[in-house]
Amino acid sequence: MDQRDTLENIPDVRDGLTRTERIILHVLNETQKELNGRSVPTVMLYGRVVEYVNLTEAELHVYLDRLGVRTG
Repeated sequence: MDQRDTLENIPDVRDGLTRTERIILHVLNETQKELNGRSVPTVMLYGRVVEYVNLTEAELHVYLDRLGVRTG
C-alpha cells in the first residue's frame, strides 16, 4: 500500500468519511436526482462509482452497509 492509498483511507476529521465514502454518497445523490428520487439500482451505482474509484462489487456493498444505505 503506498502513501496515496493510506491517505485515501483515513477518515476526514470533519465528518469521519473517507474519500471513497464521500464519492459513493455524491454519486448516489446525483443519480437519485437523475431518477427523480427513485431508488438507485446497485448495479447502476457501481458502474458510476468505478469511474472514480477502483473497487469491487463486494467492496461497494461493504461501504454501503457501513454508510447505512439500504440495498435491494
